[in-house]
Amino acid sequence: MTFSLEQLKAAHAKVKTGADFPKYIQEIKSLGLLTYEYDVRTGATIYFGTNGHTVNAVGWYSEPITVQAEKNAAVVADAIRRHQQGGSNFLTFCREVAAAGVASWQIDTRNMLCRYLDLNGNELVTEPIPDEAAC
Repeated sequence: MTFSLEQLKAAHAKVKTGADFPKYIQEIKSLGLLTYEYDVRTGATIYFGTNGHTVNAVGWYSEPITVQAEKNAAVVADAIRRHQQGGSNFLTFCREVAAAGVASWQIDTRNMLCRYLDLNGNELVTEPIPDEAAC
């Protein structure tokens, strides 16, 4: 099963707050997406499916976001919690986690995990992605 950037964008357009994220993940998983990597600095995303299928989405920020080298996992976890509860928009969330040392995150739809990574690719925070029915 292959997916297109247009399908991924259509699924993402339904996300209004972080609270909508689990349903979004379920939808893109149903399209055959296995993982994706989001670059906080540029907003670029690489989506990975079965049989080596990949789709690249260019960054969408007007200016890159600076990622701080100093890491603070507690601040990242707090920003995630607030965003999941609808307390921040996506760009604000990206800026908050970048200020706490997050350079990228990886979504794993097989294990339903989101890993937030620093500039060296080390995990700062790993969050389970809840089943949409639990939200």
